[in-house]
Amino acid sequence: MYGWFEENGLLLGLALLDGLAYAALVFMVAVGLNLVFGVLRVLNVAHGSLYAIGAYAAASLGLFLSARGLPDWASLAVLVVAAALVGGILGPLIERVLLRRIYSQEPVLQLLVTFALFMILEDVQKLVWGTQPVQNDAAMRLLGNFDVPFAGDFIPFTAYQLFVLPGVAVATLVGLVWFLRRTLTGRVIVAVTTDREAATAMGIDASRIYLLTFTFGAVLAALGGALSSPTASLVPGLGAQTIVLSFAVVATAGLGQIEGAALTALMIGLARSIAVYFMPEAEVLTPYLIMVAVLLVRPQGLFGAAETRRI
Repeated sequence: MYGWFEENGLLLGLALLDGLAYAALVFMVAVGLNLVFGVLRVLNVAHGSLYAIGAYAAASLGLFLSARGLPDWASLAVLVVAAALVGGILGPLIERVLLRRIYSQEPVLQLLVTFALFMILEDVQKLVWGTQPVQNDAAMRLLGNFDVPFAGDFIPFTAYQLFVLPGVAVATLVGLVWFLRRTLTGRVIVAVTTDREAATAMGIDASRIYLLTFTFGAVLAALGGALSSPTASLVPGLGAQTIVLSFAVVATAGLGQIEGAALTALMIGLARSIAVYFMPEAEVLTPYLIMVAVLLVRPQGLFGAAETRRI
């Protein structure tokens, strides 16, 4: 065992760092999906498209402004602005025009409608950005690399993936938990989630809460996509890959679980990354093997409860 670690220690360290960065991105999408389901009780397949559009919008906006003299230090702000624009525009539009009409329908119909929206948005992406890869890595180049000490040596890793991605994910988790537990609006959201009829009878505008929650979830998905844009080339199918993996995280954690989604995203992200480095043929299967193993033992998920629902 010691000999294996001595031989593969640096590779293992790199896998752990990659897994941490990847888990942060997956969490951003999964927590938005979980929040929307916890409040609206709609499993939104189109959530992955918001991630992809956020990524494309961030890369395109950054390239556009860079060509017009945008200073390098502003490349990070562009990511946040692009996510806010995508989520702030598409979120209310989708909720008001489409989802509001199907809240009372059967879950199967809701799933089919959001899947149809996902397919439409996938084609919209191809119409707007084409099929050629798009990338803007200005944010990663701006921050450079950082030498991470591990196993008596140093692993060069991008500072963007090491600090920015996990930092934003942790800030999102802490801020979201604080918002839901400590603010009046957050407690109203919890009340609507727990018992919509009772909350409505007390004078709470459930429709407004639905709109607010879905918009916030859309911004989180778009932010996850925007943050991923400097790390890889963007190609068609990005949304499909992301939403399937996010479903795995949500199902493994338990529907409506926020803190659980963070731990599950970390677990799946690390497992997937380790598989990439040491068993590439199992990389695609790893997240779903974890999900199946958990659901066979706990059908409600690791942190879910069969009788109640939480956000």
